[in-house]
Amino acid sequence: MTTWLTLRVKKSIDLSMTVLGIETSCDECSAAVVRDGRDILSNVIATQIELHKPYQGVVPELASRLHTEWISQVVKAAIAQAGLRNEDIDAVAVSNRPGLLGSLLVGVNFAKSFAYALGIPVIGIDHIRAHLYASQIENPLEYPYLGVLVSGGHTVICRVEGYDSIQVLGTTIDDAIGEAFDKVAKFYDLGYPGGVVIDRLSKSGDPMAFLFPGPTLDRGEHPYDMSYSGLKTGVINQLDKFRNGDAQATPENIAASFQRCAVGILMKRVKAALKDTGLKRVSAGGGVAANSLLRSELKALEQGGYTVTFPSLKLCTDNGAMVAGLAYRYLQDGFRDDLRLTASSRVAAFKHAYP
Repeated sequence: MTTWLTLRVKKSIDLSMTVLGIETSCDECSAAVVRDGRDILSNVIATQIELHKPYQGVVPELASRLHTEWISQVVKAAIAQAGLRNEDIDAVAVSNRPGLLGSLLVGVNFAKSFAYALGIPVIGIDHIRAHLYASQIENPLEYPYLGVLVSGGHTVICRVEGYDSIQVLGTTIDDAIGEAFDKVAKFYDLGYPGGVVIDRLSKSGDPMAFLFPGPTLDRGEHPYDMSYSGLKTGVINQLDKFRNGDAQATPENIAASFQRCAVGILMKRVKAALKDTGLKRVSAGGGVAANSLLRSELKALEQGGYTVTFPSLKLCTDNGAMVAGLAYRYLQDGFRDDLRLTASSRVAAFKHAYP
């Protein structure tokens, strides 16, 4: 019986490959063409932000419907911008987990049809692994390194031994960091997407205006886990001051104080993990890796002798290039999927470094 797990079979494949990557895990409809894993020939991202903005969040049914309407033209544009024809594509890669199931299925079914029509391989790619790999496309980093995945759905600190060898050290026990940004912005009606708005407002705010509490997690069994629900609640509890025109409770001060604490929670665990593991290299990925304060805090680690990389801003968001780039590594090693490939909303099993 076919399960949601990817069924991989080995096949000898030419090492020089032009891969079409398709990403539809949430609200970005993206396709990219990448040659030999690093040469990005095109990276088309059709964003749905304006259409979800009235709801201040992604509406799954709307997202999948828009993917259905857009995907053919997005793929066509990616191939055209690369200066290629369909026949020049050697393999198709597609995000098939985790994410919104309806959205994922649109991408997976299109990818299988495209591959079948041309008689070329198709391969499913884990969305989380793709984000962790994104910086490797532009700035290759020697393994092992500390991986930091920060997005609207995930917050993970891990030891990355290889492109498909990842040990989870810590994760959020409740809200992801990007989810906390979005929820705070929604409660204060600051705008959507919340992460972008809060980052912009914080630049003219006082980060010490509010000393929001951080989590008091036991550093015993899972020493690098994080929590954002308490911080989110603490920020929301200032809403009355905000509405009553308290001089301190400006949008800028709320944003700056929240962002300082949110990034601080993450960086405390990152620094502890670097110290405890002895790793000297760190790479971040995911939408929140575009946050200016987080990038600054990570970059500051270089003063302590660490090597730090993160993707360019366009590769932080969901995109087809990271999917195609990672797929090339799998294809190099002889892996491919068959037409039983399907999608799953669930996170695939990762090896945990703790009990």
